[in-house]
Amino acid sequence: MRFKIDWFLAGMIAAVGLAWALPSPGAKSGPLHPDFVNRFGVALIFFLNGVSLSFASMKAGALRWPLHLVVQLSTFLLFPLVGLGLLTLSGNLLVPALGLGFFFLCALPSTVSSSVAMTSAAKGNVPAAVFNSTLSSLIGVFVTPLWISWIGQSQGGHAMSLLKVITDLLLWLILPLMLGQLSRPWLADWAKRRRPWLFAVDRVTILFIIYTSFCDSILRGVWSEQGAGTLISALIGGGVIFFIMFGLVWAICRLLDFPLPDRITAVFCGSKKTLVSGVPMAQIIFSSDPRLGIILLPLMIYHSMQLVICAVLADRWGRRSADAQ
Repeated sequence: MRFKIDWFLAGMIAAVGLAWALPSPGAKSGPLHPDFVNRFGVALIFFLNGVSLSFASMKAGALRWPLHLVVQLSTFLLFPLVGLGLLTLSGNLLVPALGLGFFFLCALPSTVSSSVAMTSAAKGNVPAAVFNSTLSSLIGVFVTPLWISWIGQSQGGHAMSLLKVITDLLLWLILPLMLGQLSRPWLADWAKRRRPWLFAVDRVTILFIIYTSFCDSILRGVWSEQGAGTLISALIGGGVIFFIMFGLVWAICRLLDFPLPDRITAVFCGSKKTLVSGVPMAQIIFSSDPRLGIILLPLMIYHSMQLVICAVLADRWGRRSADAQ
């Protein structure tokens, strides 16, 4: 398998570097007006996802309910429990913002596009992957803020307005997604022909949000107290969480005697977390928190890690399936 540099992963590094070099334009009071542009960008991302999402493909994978149960419970129950365990065991080793970032990572929905792509490459159950990834995004609008609200209150932090957060998520994520679905009769063919362009718009918007998130953190001096230990902790923590969850989901699938295609779908959907939805959700949930850059750090590292590891596994499983035919 030959590796090539993913421009989006390189773009995340460049966005952070640009924020360090030029933080003022992307700050809340800066000329780029991130408060407005980010909300518009979030809505655009989910509208385009709605246009691109085939309801027929999702419906085709809806019947394997034991598989769906494993994926959704792994995403929204096992993952947060692993995050709580990490926070408990780490004690005071993690700065509070990084600890919150790890738990936010664990409370997020699964990925959509990359889970389906990896499942397809590994010869897994693709319709089930489409169904689970989409269902996870919808459930996450309600479950993710519930978990974040709970952890904030349990640790004596500032209680967020749960109703306002969920209302904002419905307004800026779910409503554009539904409008995109309703627009499919007119825009589906257009979106299919321009898929590479729409993918680039999606990723560039995410990079802009990452840039503005770090701009505020840098201007407010949040990173001045952080050293290399913060980055090392994020790398180690991300790796520990990934391998624990990958191993747990795989073991559960073997225990339930899932066929290999379903097992592949479960581990790719149940061990991955979404950056595309996670960054916009963080903007809404932690909109006034100057530590947003640190909170996003575990998610950015985990995203890079899961892409590399899952790409290797998908290639290996895909070639093994081809050899067996």
